[in-house]
Amino acid sequence: MSLERKGILLSGGKGSRLYPVTLAVSKQLLPLYDKPLIYYPLGTLMLGGIREILIITTPHDNNAFKRLLGDGSSWGVSITYAIQSQPEGVAQSLLIAKDFLKDSPCALILGDNLFYGNELVNILREADKNKNDSTIFTYPVSDPENYGVVEFDDIGRPKKIIEKPDKFISRFAITGLYYYDNTAVERARFLKPSSRGELEISALNQLYLESKNLHVHKLGRGHAWLDTGTIDSLIEAGTFIRTIEHRQGLKIGCPEEIAWRLGWINDEQLDKLAEPLLKSGYGNYLRQLLVDESLNDKYEVTYS
Repeated sequence: MSLERKGILLSGGKGSRLYPVTLAVSKQLLPLYDKPLIYYPLGTLMLGGIREILIITTPHDNNAFKRLLGDGSSWGVSITYAIQSQPEGVAQSLLIAKDFLKDSPCALILGDNLFYGNELVNILREADKNKNDSTIFTYPVSDPENYGVVEFDDIGRPKKIIEKPDKFISRFAITGLYYYDNTAVERARFLKPSSRGELEISALNQLYLESKNLHVHKLGRGHAWLDTGTIDSLIEAGTFIRTIEHRQGLKIGCPEEIAWRLGWINDEQLDKLAEPLLKSGYGNYLRQLLVDESLNDKYEVTYS
């Protein structure tokens, strides 16, 4: 088994909850404040030390993603692409990624999910260490009936995973980030389509839970998880990003900065990336990183 974890970024689907905005453009290519939405989940994978990434898109949008992201080499990563001809569930992405993954463990992230918070890098690193089991992340929400949720027993152990429960089970919704071992593809093969004709990721997580190979990490008040699948949630997430960035003077979900701080690209490469982005102000931020000592602390994380 290869111990190097690979990343899958699912950016397929129709984005129908955002119609008519997404009739002509993929949801993940829409702006979330000052960056394309896809930068944020891509940045999360990079923060987790993942450098080999497969992006799954619709046939219509594939070339647009390639124009935006290329092969990832300018950010010190490798990006390849695959097509999801028809959206048939999140777990379908693992079957699409079969040849890409081979025998590697993986991290699967949804292209409209945003994660932010203290110690996020360390949390991802800890999940990555667990190569023989799998980890999902939960977050307390006020409307759990709209999500897959985890039911816990009396001493706090995960008991069952239920997709969009009719009655209250718990407030802990499962986020769109999943760390799986190298058996994820084989397990996904055994899934049956649900009543809505999809291979449900909750069903796959339940299989891991039943085989005692699933860890559930609760993200608490020090973190933010935002699902940007509706117009209101997209605006709320953009406002959140704007507020934090204006207050701190630091960007969230900036792949160029993440690659530089992790030592995947050097100062000269970062400066080169900044050049064509100067008119928007984005490039000025990247160049400021090179001269402002107060912003110059690299992430103290070493990935094997």
